[in-house]
Amino acid sequence: MIAVIDYGAGNLRSVINAVNSLGFEPLVTSNPEDIARADKVILPGVGAAGSTVQSLKEQGLDRAIASYIAAGRPFMGICIGMQVLFDYTEEGGGAECLGIIPGRVKKLPAGLKVPHMGWNQVCQLNPHPVFRGIEDQAYFYFVHSYYVAPEDSGTIIGSTRYGLDFASVVAAGNLVATQFHPEKSGEIGLKVYRNFLRQE
Repeated sequence: MIAVIDYGAGNLRSVINAVNSLGFEPLVTSNPEDIARADKVILPGVGAAGSTVQSLKEQGLDRAIASYIAAGRPFMGICIGMQVLFDYTEEGGGAECLGIIPGRVKKLPAGLKVPHMGWNQVCQLNPHPVFRGIEDQAYFYFVHSYYVAPEDSGTIIGSTRYGLDFASVVAAGNLVATQFHPEKSGEIGLKVYRNFLRQE
């Protein structure tokens, strides 16, 4: 069973449509028990990391996510769903996140147009199953004003240039997360979902 986490906000409809188009039937859920029994979990997101973490905690989803990832099971975070996995975000004056990946979420540098919105390239720094069939420097669709800065650079498998080189794809064990929105990235984005959903 593929679980798509619903915490009261997020880019749910387009994620569900993308997964459906690949022949999968996801369960949209805010029930921690569904997360525990899922074969794969997707945490999509739009909005602010701090309020997202608060919503996850109110529903007990923070513990369910942490336990699921700690067990080494396939998990995918998208945009805010990526950022909340880190320790702390600077957004909104600062807020604690889930603390699953060591590192911080930082604001894009001053002088840049924010949000960073539109198509940009992803440089593949390390081979990973999520990149299967996707050329290096392929374009994906971004909408964000903050970026993740992992403590361990070895978790960064893809980077993107926008004023600076930032981590646009991270991976650790069976966890993978993207700053871009695969569901808004056309056929190339569907390949990302397909690669994740078909991994063992």
